[in-house]
Amino acid sequence: MNSQRGITITGFLVFAVLLISALLLGFKIGPAYMEYHTIQKMFRALASEPSLKNATRGEFNSAFNARAGVDNVKAITYDDVQIDKEGDGIVLSAEYSVRVPLFGNLSALMEFRPTSRP
Repeated sequence: MNSQRGITITGFLVFAVLLISALLLGFKIGPAYMEYHTIQKMFRALASEPSLKNATRGEFNSAFNARAGVDNVKAITYDDVQIDKEGDGIVLSAEYSVRVPLFGNLSALMEFRPTSRP
């Protein structure tokens, strides 16, 4: 007599619960990481723009706000951005955190430090 092979119902349920939990976690924290990468890309684009090399804070503010509006960036504002001169260019950086409620009283806190440095 051959023994049966395959997954048991208990094994299937455990696997399904783990898979669904991982997917839900990814759906909750994924947008924060996507926005971080958008901010990093925006910083690099602004830092490499020749017209902003010697721009005033007002000109830089309007360029930042225009690009943030197009990219739908809501996590930071112009006041959160630190602008430093380095050599003949500029370096943009910021620090911010995002708290995402997972379920009940459990939240995920993510801290980001985007910069225009490569």
